[in-house]
Amino acid sequence: MRVGSLFFGDAASLLAGYGLLLHRVEDGAPIPGSYWGEPEAGVIAHNVYVRGDTPVHSMLHEACHLIVLPSERRAQVHTDATDSVIEEDATCCLQIILADALPGVGRARLMADMDAWGYTYRLGSTQAWFEQDADDARTFLQERGLPFR
Repeated sequence: MRVGSLFFGDAASLLAGYGLLLHRVEDGAPIPGSYWGEPEAGVIAHNVYVRGDTPVHSMLHEACHLIVLPSERRAQVHTDATDSVIEEDATCCLQIILADALPGVGRARLMADMDAWGYTYRLGSTQAWFEQDADDARTFLQERGLPFR
């Protein structure tokens, strides 16, 4: 699923609730702060950049990298948002949870898209990891007052 298939205002409102600004980049233009390159989302400080062809899982993943960080660390982010395994795990967990807040997306669709993109987990799928092996990520999120279920 691509960002262009969402109502942009829904995604922008969701991210704004966490102090982030969502920016839509013109089709074909470079995406600032994209770690994986276009069409993947980019991050710079409190800003998330997407195009219409950006995968929704990418937008949520990069946004969640910023959400799990303390605000003082967010301000220093440019392109690469994390340097710890637990932050990466918490990011993956939170992106799945937040997918339910986007009409037409939901966690089942997002996890299928994550698998199709190439996320890998030792239990073989995103869903298996989320349901059976994400306790440390949930604890990390809960300790920071973020959604964890």
